[in-house]
This record gives sequence, structure tokens and C-alpha cells, in this order.
Amino acid sequence: MSGQAEPRYERWYRAVWRWHFYAGLFCVPFVLWLSITGGIYLFKPQIEAALYAPYRHVASGDAPMLPPAAIAARAVAAVPGSVLHKYVLPGAPGDAVQVLVGKGPRDIRVWVHPRSGAVLHQVAEEDRLMRVVFRLHGELLAGDPGSALVEAAACWTVVMLMTGLFLWWPRGGRLAGVFWPRLRKGGGLFWRDLHAVTGLWIALGALFLIASGLPWAKAWGDYFRQVRQITGTVAGRQDWSAGSAVDARERAAADAGMRMAMSDHAQHAGMMMPRSVAGTPPAALDAVVARARTLRFAAPVEISPPAARGAPWQVRSQAENRPLRDSAEVAADGRLIGVQRFADRHWLDRAVGYGVAIHEGAWWGLANQLANLAVLLGLVTLALSSIVLWWRRRPAGILGAPASLAPLRHSWLLVALVLALALLMPLFGISLGLAVGFEWALKRAMPRLAAAMGWRRRRAPPGT
Repeated sequence: MSGQAEPRYERWYRAVWRWHFYAGLFCVPFVLWLSITGGIYLFKPQIEAALYAPYRHVASGDAPMLPPAAIAARAVAAVPGSVLHKYVLPGAPGDAVQVLVGKGPRDIRVWVHPRSGAVLHQVAEEDRLMRVVFRLHGELLAGDPGSALVEAAACWTVVMLMTGLFLWWPRGGRLAGVFWPRLRKGGGLFWRDLHAVTGLWIALGALFLIASGLPWAKAWGDYFRQVRQITGTVAGRQDWSAGSAVDARERAAADAGMRMAMSDHAQHAGMMMPRSVAGTPPAALDAVVARARTLRFAAPVEISPPAARGAPWQVRSQAENRPLRDSAEVAADGRLIGVQRFADRHWLDRAVGYGVAIHEGAWWGLANQLANLAVLLGLVTLALSSIVLWWRRRPAGILGAPASLAPLRHSWLLVALVLALALLMPLFGISLGLAVGFEWALKRAMPRLAAAMGWRRRRAPPGT
């Protein structure tokens, strides 16, 4: 016998290869889709600045500006049956004023000339280009089912990254092909190195983007809210979307509350109230807008009428960089009731706020956008190179990943991480259980198909 111990071939290693391959097979279309739509949404500020440039600096000269109530009345009149939902403070004195009006869950954004009161443009809020891109990215324009698919793909992408790092982690001191690609080797080695090195360098960034996007997901977002309810960590209004269906319900509820509150004002004010503002006292909106300007919140700043009887007006910053978002409550006479700064929120809300800001490329400005774009391009490279690798290395007559019998130790750690992920992400845990059950059943019920899928059992090499 030689003094050197024989390498131990672990049965988990082939399972890791198999799950890495099938995670990739499921994730590749979603990775490409989410990378493209996410890359577009990263540059939302620049895109919207170009789209809505015709409505900036529209007023010049010394003519007096219309009061906010008159501007809101013009916007409401432009959409019959609507009421004021939000008044947006213009970024500059000469810019058109954006007013959100609507009925039920439907919001329409109206651009009004600040001097003439002419309606320059109007569009349904959910039909705006970047809102469509947002829903394409998070829900595939399919509501909750689309959100569930995206969430499942995101979770399996985590598995793909974890198993990829596990398979490609340097052994024996080799650095080439791990930290940098061997570009001159050509052929399959070039594509393998491109895939492995890209995965190594972008893994942390990709994991962060996935984790910071989970609060928007339907299943994980509900899970997160339930945990917060149980632990008593809910504090105030959630500052991120819970899905298009939930958002629509919240808009409908707010609309109903606003109409009820406005009808109370109308009953007290009689015929002195302009009907086009649906009962909102002109003096109230003018006073609240005047107060909101003194708060100097980060733009854009939205002012919302009371959504319940006796409730105050709401003034909220909707800055792209969420840590800059402050809010205030203002009485109808312009009296400031209270201010909530971002720093006053629960630490969980602040953590999600920072995560979302970085996820959207809004925290560090252009540097943040470019860093995220680099990660997304890396994910696209991973997806495309995986297709090339599979095509070049696919075994004859077998769909699955080629078996590998390379020695490896400590695969129990990866199994533990996957199980922990299944507990933290219930939708992934359910899909993992279904996938394992399907594989087990297929091996026994349809061995030929299992062999074609690369799931057939293979005899371990001698000495194992």
C-alpha cells in the first residue's frame, strides 16, 4: 500500500453537478430577461428625464403662477369622474405641474401649465414606460403568478451560484482559470474559464441584487410581513411595492376614503366649493402646498388629500434614493402636525430602504448604476456561456449535465446551505421538494427517461 490516501469520491458531487445544471436550465431564460429589464430600469432617471423634457421649463416671463388649487382643478376636469389623488411639487418654477387624479385603482398623471392652466399631457400611471418595465421585471406583466415565477427563478439562481462556486473553487493552488480566464487556450477551456471566472467575480453582487429584490416578491414579501407581524416589528407604512394587485387595492381604498372625506368638506362648504376639485377646499390645498415647500424634502414631493375623515394631508418625498425619503402630516390650514425622517423608521425598514436604493442604482448615482450594470452583464455572460458549454459538452443522447467523478470533500456544507435557503425562502423550499420528489419518482417509474435526463445511477469507481 502507498502512504498516500486515495481520494474519496462523494456521491453528493454528481448531485451538485446535476442540480447546478438543472438550476441553470430553469434560470437561464429568467436571468436574461431580468438582466435586460433590470438594466433598462437602472437608468430610469435618465430615461424619464428625456421622455418628459418637453414639460420642463414651459413657463417664462413675469406672468403670475396659478394657485395649486386651480391647477389641480384643471387636472381633475381633464379626467371626468376623477378626484385629486396627488399633487406633485414641480422641480423648478417654470416646470409643468404633475397632478395624479383618478377613480378607484386607476391613476392618471396630468401635466398642467403652471400659468395658463392648459393640460399639456396625460397618461395612465400604469401605462408609463418605466412602470411597464417595472412590472415586466418583477411580474412579467402577469401579476401574482408572474411574481411567483420570478421569485422561484431568483431563488434557483442563488442555488446555481452557490453550486457553481462549490464546483469551481480553487484546489491545489491553481489560480489561472479561477481568478482570471486562460484566454489563449481556446476551445472549450476558454468558455469554461469565461463561465467560471465571471461567476466568481460577480457572485456577491448577484446575490445582493437577488436578496435586495425579495421584499417586492409576492410569496417572500408576504412571508416577511407575517414574520414582522408576529415579532411586532411593523412600524408605519411600508415604503416598497407589495405587487401590482396589492397596490391596486390600496389605491382603490385610498380613492374611496378621499371621496368620503371630500364629500364631508363639500357638505360644510356648500356651493362655494369648485366641483372640479371634488370637495377639496382650495384654501386647504394652497396652504398645504405652501407648507410642503418649506420642508425642503428631496424631490419629487407628493401631496395627498386625507384618505379618511378627520385625517391630515400627507406630504411624502418619493426620491429615487430611498434613504432621502422623509414624510410629514399637515393640517388643512397648513399647520405642521409632525415629520418622520428616514432615520426615524424601524431598522428593518431602513435596511430594506438601503437595499432597494442600491438595487435600483439610486444610492451612489451613476457609479451605482454602472456597478449594477456590470453585475447584470456578468449574469448575461454566465447564462450565454452556460449554453455554449452545454452544447459543446453534452453527452450523446443525454439531455443532462455530463457526470463528473472528480474528488471532492465537504459537500455537506453545500447541502446545509441549500437546506437553510429552503427555510428562509419558502417558495424555493416548496419547489425544491417538488423537484427532488419528481426526480425520485422518475428514476423508479421511467428509468429510460431518467437516463436520458442524466439521472441514471452510475457505478462508483473502484476504491470508493
